[in-house]
Amino acid sequence: MNVHIALLRAVNVGGSVVSMARLRAVAEGLGFGQVRTLLNSGNLVLSSAAQPPEVERLLEDALARQMGVATAVIARTALEWSEAIAADPFHTEAAEDPSHLLVVFLKDPIDPSVVEHLQASIRGPELVRAQERQLYITYPTGIGTSKLTMSVIERAIGTRGTGRNWNTLLKLQALAAA
Repeated sequence: MNVHIALLRAVNVGGSVVSMARLRAVAEGLGFGQVRTLLNSGNLVLSSAAQPPEVERLLEDALARQMGVATAVIARTALEWSEAIAADPFHTEAAEDPSHLLVVFLKDPIDPSVVEHLQASIRGPELVRAQERQLYITYPTGIGTSKLTMSVIERAIGTRGTGRNWNTLLKLQALAAA
């Protein structure tokens, strides 16, 4: 059995409401073990023998069928999660301003030149770096007021993703290790 961290994209913001208790019940009904949620934003930790793409597909299908929620799910094993944390190119920001460091977990790998083009198009102070299937983004003046939104990012890179701030990443890592 692998421990997985699964993230639901764009739930409990802008109208798509998902109860975490119901989300846990759906995941348990799929046969996932040790199902736990963190916060109210679609963060799941679970165990399964399945690989991350299968975890994603099963959850996406069940959410659509059982809850009427059509959203992307992005899953990583606990090991992949730890590797993503270790690959962080913004060590100073992670230590000094973790709530303004966002990691966007992507459905698909992206070409580094796409990230270079995205960075060149940014008119604010945000910095973007990529490692495998993650984007690391610093928002020194805040995420809520930035013009670098998820829709802008997804249009530029050509794949879906969902972001969590550094504090949430560390909490999910601890929950996966428990």
